[in-house]
Amino acid sequence: MRKGLTFLRGMAVAACTALPLAAVAAPHANTVVASVNGEDITIGHMVMARENLPDQYKQLPDDVLYNAILDQLVQQTALKQQLHGEVPRYVQLSVENEERAMLAANVIDMIMEKASSEDALRAAYDGKYSSGDGGDEFHAAHILVESEEDAQDVKKELDAGADFATLAKEKSTGPSGPSGGDLGWFTTGRMVPEFEDAVLKLHSGEISGPVKTQFGWHVILLRERRKTEAPEFEEVRAQLAEELRQKAVEESVNELTASAEIERSEIEDLNPAILKDLSLVRN
Repeated sequence: MRKGLTFLRGMAVAACTALPLAAVAAPHANTVVASVNGEDITIGHMVMARENLPDQYKQLPDDVLYNAILDQLVQQTALKQQLHGEVPRYVQLSVENEERAMLAANVIDMIMEKASSEDALRAAYDGKYSSGDGGDEFHAAHILVESEEDAQDVKKELDAGADFATLAKEKSTGPSGPSGGDLGWFTTGRMVPEFEDAVLKLHSGEISGPVKTQFGWHVILLRERRKTEAPEFEEVRAQLAEELRQKAVEESVNELTASAEIERSEIEDLNPAILKDLSLVRN
């Protein structure tokens, strides 16, 4: 399906041939700006057409863009009328998908807006920083190897008195290996969950057993743990808002899908590669 901005080549012509209708009231979304064989084009259509343009086109002067968009919609209307009301299957399916996605996005926007109200943000800040500190901060190092067996061998060497940094330089496959496996200071939420869970269980100076993550197997040394100073509200406003929004969306999606009657059909001999076959929807 073509979505190119063919109108840009004909902007000059469009500007000359557009026939603006006489305005009788303050323009609004339903104000008709053109009619093609009796089919209306409104300001609302043009607003959404502009909204979906790439940013570089939105930089054009308003009058130029107005005429170009109107020209585009007039052309598209005249073209699609050649189908005399018939809607190809692939177009219908695409519209249904687009409508579903846009409506879902609209609901998500409402959930996110409600979740990050000023009262909710203040409550989240108080709940997180009421103790006066910004939570724990960790200084850790790790040795990353490919297998659990390798990690167990590393742990045995460390338990026998091997120097962590030296062993990390020799055996770690991670980018921090050359610096002795040092990861510097970090707070919760900065590491993958399995790594963070292991760090949270360690005392300063303690070394973990093998820990598996998506990157391989780790042996972790917690060098030091300390408390950070609580930030000012405005410093973390955006972060708190994002956390509240993500949590609200996740909870809402889980709740809605859990309460919905969802049936997934078991189709015998279905090959997932069938999704590549466009002929199914074009015939």
